[in-house]
Amino acid sequence: MTTRISDLPTLRARHPEAVAEAAARRARRPLLGAGGRLMIIAADHPARGALAVGDRQLAMANRVDLLERVVLALSRPGVDGVLATADILEDLLLLGALEGKVVMGSMNRGGIAGAAFEMDDRFTGYRPQDIARLRFDAGKLLLRIDYADPGSLTTLETTARAIDAMAERELPTFVEPFLSRRIDGKVRNDLSPAAVTRSVAIASGLGGTSAYTWLKLPVTDDPDAMARVCETSTLPTVLLGGDIGTTVQAQEAAYEKWRKALRLPTVHGLVVGRSLLYPADGDVAAAVDTAVGLL
Repeated sequence: MTTRISDLPTLRARHPEAVAEAAARRARRPLLGAGGRLMIIAADHPARGALAVGDRQLAMANRVDLLERVVLALSRPGVDGVLATADILEDLLLLGALEGKVVMGSMNRGGIAGAAFEMDDRFTGYRPQDIARLRFDAGKLLLRIDYADPGSLTTLETTARAIDAMAERELPTFVEPFLSRRIDGKVRNDLSPAAVTRSVAIASGLGGTSAYTWLKLPVTDDPDAMARVCETSTLPTVLLGGDIGTTVQAQEAAYEKWRKALRLPTVHGLVVGRSLLYPADGDVAAAVDTAVGLL
């Protein structure tokens, strides 16, 4: 019998073992398909307390609405998989939405948005052993480095050890690096070409091996500089979406930036969340299809 979103609370309460059972029988696929490109939907924002989309401060707080959007996105042709935390991935497992998809577990969610300890980004999400046990396909971690915040050192060290533990299990780790700093108390990521270049150099050298390390990079403020940025490493790379604004014009501008960067030899795809799940015009399917078309 097909599980509906409305069935999830009862199923979780009465049959918690259903999550492990669904993970054990899930049909898997290679990370990269025949075309060598990846289109991943990101939905790991809520666990960091980042619920806003544009000026809607709690847009991602409605779990039923979020799941409906993610399930729709995953159903579109050319979408390879999803990145999320355990609560969301387990809902999707129970719904049968992850069959034949790439499943990427979000690993460090301890740097809660707006917290004083935001840069000390502890690994409060998936552990490497969890990803292996559940037969998932990859992990993702966020690496924000603030030269003025000692918490970044903890994040660097734990990131390196997570990369090691994932590599021991032959599991890819997608590292999302930024140089960041606080402006008026809020953490801001520096998207200048020089800053992104430096973040790539730092991230690429973490751990005892880089054999299973991927990079998840933003497009720089100057899109034409991405070619130089990507020359910093030979590691395979995907582009992230980020906060691209709330208008159709801003979304179209983001598509054009992604289009240019996707032509680079180390870039293999997109990992995009809010801009596709909550597009300016409300049409999730059209936004996803447009992004897939860029590949």
